[in-house]
Amino acid sequence: MRFLTLFAAFLHPTEQKSDTISEEKGPFMEHLTKATFLKKIYDFEKNKEWKFEGDLPAIIDFYADWCGPCRMVAPVLEQLSKDYEGKINIYKIDTEAEQELAAVFGIRSIPSLLFIPLEGKPQMAMGALPKESFVQAINDVLLGKKTLN
Repeated sequence: MRFLTLFAAFLHPTEQKSDTISEEKGPFMEHLTKATFLKKIYDFEKNKEWKFEGDLPAIIDFYADWCGPCRMVAPVLEQLSKDYEGKINIYKIDTEAEQELAAVFGIRSIPSLLFIPLEGKPQMAMGALPKESFVQAINDVLLGKKTLN
C-alpha cells in the first residue's frame, strides 16, 4: 500500500511532494530529483571525481513508468528496502522526468541499476535482475560480505 501511495505521489512531477516524503522514516524507496541526487548521492556539478555523499551504501533504480521490466523489478526492490532497512538505501530515478541524471550516467536501457558502495566506484547492472542477484550484489558489492556458493 505504501508503494502505491508513493507511486501516485510521483505521477505528478511538478508538485513538490518529494521533500515531504524524503523526510519519512522506514522502508521505502525514495524517488530522487536532480536536487536530492546532488545532495544525497553525488554532486557532479562541483566534483569531477566520484565522491559519494551518502552515509549508507545505495542502489539507484533508473526506470520509466511505461517499462514492463521496471515494473517487475519494483516489488523486489521494495521488499529489499524492508529486508535491508538501516543497512542500505534504495532510490529510484524516473528517466523521463530526470533526463539530465539519466544522461550523466549514460543510461540507454532500463531498468539500469547503480550499486554504490561506501568506498570505491559504483557499479552498473542492466536489466530486470532476479532477487537472488540483488541479494548477492548487496552482500558482495555493497556490504562486503562474500557469499558462499
